[in-house]
Amino acid sequence: MSAGPSASRAAADTRWAGGAGETWSLRTVPLQASGSMWYVSTRGTAPRVDFEGALFAGYAPNGGLFMPEELPRLGEGTLRQWSALSYPGLVTELCTLFIGPELIPRDDLEGLVQRAFSRFRHRDVVPLSRLRNGLNVLELWHGVTYAFKDLSLCCTAQFLQYFLEKRGTHVTVVVGTSGDTGSAAIESVQGTESVDIVVLLPQGHCTKIQELQMTTAQGENVRVFGVEGNSDELDQPIKALFADEAFVRKHNLMSLNSINWARVLVQMAHHFFAYFRCAPSLDGPLLPPVEVVVPTGAAGNLAAGCIAQKMGLPIRLVAAVNRNDVIHRAVQRGDFSLSETVHPTLASAMDIQVPYNMERIFWLLSGSDSQMTRALMEQFERTGGVSLPKELQSKREDRRERETSIGCLLHAPYWGSSLQPGHVPWPGIELGPLSMG
Repeated sequence: MSAGPSASRAAADTRWAGGAGETWSLRTVPLQASGSMWYVSTRGTAPRVDFEGALFAGYAPNGGLFMPEELPRLGEGTLRQWSALSYPGLVTELCTLFIGPELIPRDDLEGLVQRAFSRFRHRDVVPLSRLRNGLNVLELWHGVTYAFKDLSLCCTAQFLQYFLEKRGTHVTVVVGTSGDTGSAAIESVQGTESVDIVVLLPQGHCTKIQELQMTTAQGENVRVFGVEGNSDELDQPIKALFADEAFVRKHNLMSLNSINWARVLVQMAHHFFAYFRCAPSLDGPLLPPVEVVVPTGAAGNLAAGCIAQKMGLPIRLVAAVNRNDVIHRAVQRGDFSLSETVHPTLASAMDIQVPYNMERIFWLLSGSDSQMTRALMEQFERTGGVSLPKELQSKREDRRERETSIGCLLHAPYWGSSLQPGHVPWPGIELGPLSMG
């Protein structure tokens, strides 16, 4: 993940209006003492759950993804205070906002986070390398498997084990992988008595190193199966499996893919930490904006960045994709549709045509309009494509401010060579060129 200064915008204070009926409406609220945080489905109608419920559920019962019912609004004073925190300290502060103390008391939470990052090879967990012309690279590869997924999965696994010990129960984790998730998930729970993990590996669609990381795992609680097809094709039976509520309850099944809210929660720290390390100065009356480039597959890290924006972090997001360009087409033309085939690339973990966390982003951009989100996703699942509606522009209370800003970098022979600035269908989302120096 790379970041650098940008003059694109300052932080906005847009708030979402209240809703009615079955459409949940996202609100940003002033930061205050922690209390119960509730989570709702992006597709509405499903009962709300607490953090523990969202952690174990993965998908909502109606096929949607869980999102916070409201987001805390972080003032500039809070952001300045947080800028001095270590990476584990920042993760702890973020988690405190979204996990009620009645579920995990503050002291326990600090211990879980410290334990999660104890196996990382670098003392800073995610050091920053400064390159030329204001370009910086946040090094997310210092975990056990060298994949950035280690950062969120190590914490998610600690939360999982904490609740399982309290419950005295056992779960079976089912994971589909495009490469890096499988090995990181295995390492996060390997040897844990209360967890069995089943990883489904698409044969021929992961790197050799990733295959070896998964197939040579020694834990007695680890099962790895090679399957036909690519990771998108693998996601379909997995989602059908989790839609069978009786079967899921009978076998205590859960997912550690990025459909799991805990993964997205921890990944928000990437964006805050990158901002604090890259912003030129935090001493002025307005916090300066920073552009963050996010390599994007299933869009979990991108969704985390969008949530960070809503909370008041002044960043502009650029989604970097490879030849599998569904997000590029969605941002540039409003075309959220499958291509004829998944193109194998050197970045196999990004060879994805169904970035399921875009559902979370659509929900955010629409003002938490669950009816619209459900209609979009059901049509996409039914037909393989959908044109994003102009109604996505209608939920702003203040159109003058761009609270959610996403650009897109399409992989090309030369960085940024395929990009031109221009207007796209969503307010606050723009396609901009990336200067690499």
